[in-house]
Amino acid sequence: MTPPTLRIRDLHLSFKTYSGLIEVLHGISLHIRRGERVALVGESGSGKSVTARIILGLLQTLRSARVDGLVEFEGQDLEALSWRQRHRLRGTRMSMIFQDPTSSLNPVYRIGEQFHEVLRRADAAITREAADARAARLLEDVSIAESARVLESYPFQLSGGMNQRVMIAMALANEPSLLIADEPGTALDVTVQAQTLSLMRDLVIEHNTAVLFISHNLGVVREFADRVYVIYKGRIVEHGTAEALFEDPRHPYTRALMRAIPRITGGGIPEIEDTSDDYYAPLVVHEGCGEPEGAR
Repeated sequence: MTPPTLRIRDLHLSFKTYSGLIEVLHGISLHIRRGERVALVGESGSGKSVTARIILGLLQTLRSARVDGLVEFEGQDLEALSWRQRHRLRGTRMSMIFQDPTSSLNPVYRIGEQFHEVLRRADAAITREAADARAARLLEDVSIAESARVLESYPFQLSGGMNQRVMIAMALANEPSLLIADEPGTALDVTVQAQTLSLMRDLVIEHNTAVLFISHNLGVVREFADRVYVIYKGRIVEHGTAEALFEDPRHPYTRALMRAIPRITGGGIPEIEDTSDDYYAPLVVHEGCGEPEGAR
């Protein structure tokens, strides 16, 4: 079996504050192979987004942050690379789709100019004409018919759904091995969100891309992901295929998340119960989803 595109082993994150050291991640371990769609699920503040930013090398530049553990991409230890080497990987071999496309795109540059900058990360000699032609094909791939008009537009002249499709096209422009999607579509209405996720699923299948899908929306995760990691207070508490985890959630926190899903029958959304007593409960790994060496 080929090695994982991404392997995280025993990852710890802490921040130095005036009141002392605050630990945020406690021994995170996960892996994603090429072509897999893996979800990292948990409530707000559980450690999902900081994990993504560590992978991209964005938190390591903070003097207050301390990162320990292995983050391996395509067999290479990312923590052994220089800042410049990590910078070259972003937007080329690995890319990210952020939650809010409107705030992620630069409002003072046209879409075509921003595409040009993205494509130049992989090919510094690309001409504006070649970049526009490539961008137009990418926009067509995400079902944007009026590519010429969109390339000449500013982000504020496009709808939220259109900007989200532009972000997906940019993220896949240089055919990355790893795509990190941080709550994509959350800022959109339900119909546009479903269309966006369906489009993204088709594109990553076509390009055989490894995907880390970060979300708190279990309904979306069930439809999109192959495997799921559940994170609670900076720890992975359960890991399994999407089918196994939704049919037989075993950790108390996972079951609490399941109960919090809104039901058509009504009755309101129950609060997630305090599961502090199960904080150090053993990691639940479903059959067929063995953890890489070093997992808790």
